[in-house]
Amino acid sequence: MAAHPPVHEPPVPDPAVVEPSAPDPAVPDPAAQRRGYHPGRFDERMLAPTWLEQFQEWFIDASAPGAGIREPNAMIFSTADAAGRPSSRTVLMKGFDARGFALFTNYTSTKAREAAANPYGSLLFPWYPLERQVIVAGSIERVSRAESAEYFRSRPRGSQLGAWASHQSQVIDSRAALTERLAWLGHRWPAPQPVPTPPFWGGLRLVPTSVEFWQGRPDRLHDRLRYRLTTPRRDSGSTPDAGPADAPSRPADAAGWIVERLAP
Repeated sequence: MAAHPPVHEPPVPDPAVVEPSAPDPAVPDPAAQRRGYHPGRFDERMLAPTWLEQFQEWFIDASAPGAGIREPNAMIFSTADAAGRPSSRTVLMKGFDARGFALFTNYTSTKAREAAANPYGSLLFPWYPLERQVIVAGSIERVSRAESAEYFRSRPRGSQLGAWASHQSQVIDSRAALTERLAWLGHRWPAPQPVPTPPFWGGLRLVPTSVEFWQGRPDRLHDRLRYRLTTPRRDSGSTPDAGPADAPSRPADAAGWIVERLAP
């Protein structure tokens, strides 16, 4: 009796293996979207004495009508939970001074809860039309109730009611539920009756321990100059960044800040 040839069964696909799909020609290829940077420069001779003065100079540039930046105070605020899992979102800076950068939020929001559990974070100002970034890292603290109330009173009435209406970052049934609550709050505090500051709402301040100024340059050889705090802050308990072991570009000032150039 003649032997039958062996039967080759087709391989069973592994459901855990995802085969790459062919690229959709309608979707732009991100790797092909290259652009060069202008031959600007930013070197140590151009630096202001402090990070605050340098940020003021660049913020003025970013706020100029011809800069092409619609919201120069928009910044990416990154936090992490107690387990170190990060999250980021775009928020609006509402003030800055020697203490740091202030923003305002619902204290039950994801960012505020993470800041309470792990009080460290970062900010990034993406000033793309100027080919600049400012990257800030440091500790996070709450601003005083008086400062929060003062800013709340400056907000438009609709934004004041919106702060009461939104249980920020919580799951809600529908948009209609949100607008209905907003309407109810408008009846609760009819104009011109003032809207009180919510007890669950207020400011956060990122107290910097490093502030990096990034200027785009040709061939991806960007200029990166960083102010870094080398001594702890007595008032906030912030710890200095470790930083590299090599010598700084500029000696530490009286407040303990040094300037370093970073490789691009």
